[in-house]
Amino acid sequence: MAGSGERAVRTRARLAALLANASVAALRAADGRVAGVYLRADTPGFLRLAVLSGLPGPLFRPWWRVHVDRPLPVCDAYRLGQPVVLANATEAVRRYPQFAAALPFPFASVHMPVPGGGEPLGVLAVLRPVSGDDGDEPLDRELLARLAEGLGTELRALAGGDPDALVWDGEPQCVRPPAVRPPQAAVGRFTWDPGTHAVRADDRLHTLLGLATGDFAGTGTALAQALAPAEAYRVLAALRDTAAGRPPGAPLSLRAADGAPRLLDLWAAADDGALPCEAHGGAVARVGGVVFDPGRAALADGAADQLPQGVLCLDRLGVIVYANAAAACFTGRAREALLGRTLWDALPWLTGPPYDDHLRGALLSPEPVHFHVRRPGGAGGASGGYDGFAVSVHPGDDLLTCTLVPASRMEAPGGPPPPGPGVAAGPATAAAYRPIALAIALTDAVTAEQVSAVVMRELLPAFGGRRLAIYLLQERHLHLAWESGFPPGFLEPFDGVALDARIPAVETLATGRPLFFESMRQIARTYPGLPLDAEEGSRAFLPLIASGRPVGSCVLGFDRPRGFSAEERTVLTALAGLIAHAMERARRYDSEAALARGLQQALLPSRLSAHPRVETAGRYLPGTEGLDVGGDWYDVVESGDGLALVIGDVQGHGVQAAATMGQLRSAVRAFALGDRPPDEVLSGTNHLLIGLDPGQFASCCCLRLDPATGRTRIARAGHPPPLLLSPGDRARRLDIPGGVVLGVDPGARYPVTELVLEPDAILALYTDGLVERAGADIDDGIAELRRGLDRAGAAAARRDGLTLSGVADRLTAAARHADARPDDVALLLARRLRHG
Repeated sequence: MAGSGERAVRTRARLAALLANASVAALRAADGRVAGVYLRADTPGFLRLAVLSGLPGPLFRPWWRVHVDRPLPVCDAYRLGQPVVLANATEAVRRYPQFAAALPFPFASVHMPVPGGGEPLGVLAVLRPVSGDDGDEPLDRELLARLAEGLGTELRALAGGDPDALVWDGEPQCVRPPAVRPPQAAVGRFTWDPGTHAVRADDRLHTLLGLATGDFAGTGTALAQALAPAEAYRVLAALRDTAAGRPPGAPLSLRAADGAPRLLDLWAAADDGALPCEAHGGAVARVGGVVFDPGRAALADGAADQLPQGVLCLDRLGVIVYANAAAACFTGRAREALLGRTLWDALPWLTGPPYDDHLRGALLSPEPVHFHVRRPGGAGGASGGYDGFAVSVHPGDDLLTCTLVPASRMEAPGGPPPPGPGVAAGPATAAAYRPIALAIALTDAVTAEQVSAVVMRELLPAFGGRRLAIYLLQERHLHLAWESGFPPGFLEPFDGVALDARIPAVETLATGRPLFFESMRQIARTYPGLPLDAEEGSRAFLPLIASGRPVGSCVLGFDRPRGFSAEERTVLTALAGLIAHAMERARRYDSEAALARGLQQALLPSRLSAHPRVETAGRYLPGTEGLDVGGDWYDVVESGDGLALVIGDVQGHGVQAAATMGQLRSAVRAFALGDRPPDEVLSGTNHLLIGLDPGQFASCCCLRLDPATGRTRIARAGHPPPLLLSPGDRARRLDIPGGVVLGVDPGARYPVTELVLEPDAILALYTDGLVERAGADIDDGIAELRRGLDRAGAAAARRDGLTLSGVADRLTAAARHADARPDDVALLLARRLRHG
């Protein structure tokens, strides 16, 4: 056994090395930014990302595990066995809108199946930036095809006929791509005299610009031409503004003659040319400047420490490799506490939604990204009072250069306020994808509340709105379904209004035409006497009509007067149709869901059989994915002088699973009422299920308890093992032997295990929905439930009264409050009471 384990470890190590080499080779062949390899997952029908090169793993977490039937290019490449090439963003939007909406950046990609004889072994994927939507095909397809074919040959040789050797069941390994060019001078300084226009530059700037060593014998115009020939006007304008006391709030992003990215930072320099300062009250003696090459790795030469902006450099795995003195000051972290740590570890307030989107954009596209971030609790302590920053992220070949400017330094009298937290001022392409993002998000919203939340999250920010109200039509009246941003109680008089009322929310639905008001005065003139919620602002009233049927009305509110362009009116009208269809689907879901839940509850026992010496408690939680009723059940049956306790789980969901569950529950009750031992109950139920031939199987655990003596006999049919919490002891797992699931083998035998249940001991039976988690071992889930039973029992005991119902609530609390439950959950607890 030890030799087998060592071979498995060696095979895994060789597999990891093989995949890492393949991803790096693909990056080089395609001149790409990101490459990865997907392999089959341990769960049938899924692919797992096994290796990722050029992008931090946490930023790609939503795509670590994907089902082969999802509308994604990697899934199509695997399922069809054909390459999927997306030459630009336009093609990605046309063919894979969900993929494009999730990564709204101008990049090209290729997804090459890795041949494995019959079906592919996985998929080799490469992403690289393109300039706009007219990019050429991202790479040489024949070269990548040869790489994928070679990888397939090596994988098959490594597996040696064992397909399980090529299954990936963990997180992806993240590979740092090789440096594009060796580190060299990456920063240079200069000063400019606005009076004489003379420029003096240090040797590092000469090296960076390819100039002869010595003083730069030129003017600001010559310097601008050397820095960025195509954007010299921007450099000159920035120099003049800085000399007038208006330095740029963030480094300028420029392009050199060869297209390489450069950053230019300017400040009003003191007379002695020493440290930069933020502003001068009088005429500026000189302008100081620093030029960065964000694609090179040597910033730690001291020059950047004199900048007023914070500067952080990250490698392509998100590790901080450089931080200047200002960055350490602004973040309240010592420089040594920043270096060598990932961004999300060192500065967690700069990660997570929506900041991860901005970082992905900088890693995948050639353009810089700008956004604002507010640091929670940053207004004191080690933060030095800096609680908000303007952040710019500049992409490079090997590094990302991030600059931090405190929000207080960005504020100017009469100037526009900075955007809210996480609002990007970066690539214009992101705004164009808002309608796509709304459409995709609406497809996942299944309740009216979820639809409204999606509109609030996706639609309002795209158009700068602050208020939302959604009315739904029911029995010729409009009822308020959602509101946000309006004064408390303002909308109450309009809830339940009839269709003959002359108000804009009714008229837009009655006529089917949207109403746009560019000011509140315009509304007052059109509807005299109509109460208004504000003196300033603008409003849009949109009819919600799905397939010609009226659904309701949507009201969008804006804090300031604004016009609505023809394009905006067209987009908003189209989006109203999407919202209407989503709302109609949500209302249908709500009614059908209520019916489905009623059916589930009807199939479960309304009450459990009682015994004066035994306390029981049961809990059932339906799955939240879809309307399908489930097949989990539990029951307590009077059996002779004792009780029979049973819990089971029919494979699958839907009406068939529920029907089978009802039949099995009836069968178990019938066998248990005859006082049969648990092994005979399971054998009889097994034969019944095979005779019914429903094409389904079920797991089950059945026990017979004698309350007087505590004698307990247990039998299992492919079901998770029970847990036992004895008084004064820790909860333990009962690893009792069992047989195969019901409905498979007519000759199956179910061994019986006997134990004595002490007074006050708690026995826990459960279904796998309570302990299974995607990507985790079920044994870990059982261990966590065991620890939860320990904690719940101890907490109840400390209150001088062990309430079994309270214990059941504690054990199901996490599942009850989870955002999603992919499976049903059933729990049955039994406690033998002490004799009076």
